[in-house]
Amino acid sequence: MKRLVLFATLALAACSSAQQDFLARDAAKQAVRPVLADRFPGIPLEPASDCIIDNATAQEIFALAADSVTGPTASTAEIVTRIVSRPETIQCLATEGLPVLLDRL
Repeated sequence: MKRLVLFATLALAACSSAQQDFLARDAAKQAVRPVLADRFPGIPLEPASDCIIDNATAQEIFALAADSVTGPTASTAEIVTRIVSRPETIQCLATEGLPVLLDRL
């Protein structure tokens, strides 16, 4: 496991800053989706995970990206819950996630 984390860190170091941001955000989404599916059944995962990542701090994205290597933990759920409770995230979910959910009905 430590080798995988070391490899991922070295791979990120070889990337440009824009590539690093994209890879970290994508990895963070991988950790967020299972938490969303468990805590908020039926929520459209793609727009909801986008809203969460778009409203996360750099530190939160880094922590979530690290959790994507080991799998979601209680810390992952705590971070996601904290981000979901922010007014900006709620607004995003209402404008981006709700229409997708209503289209499914």
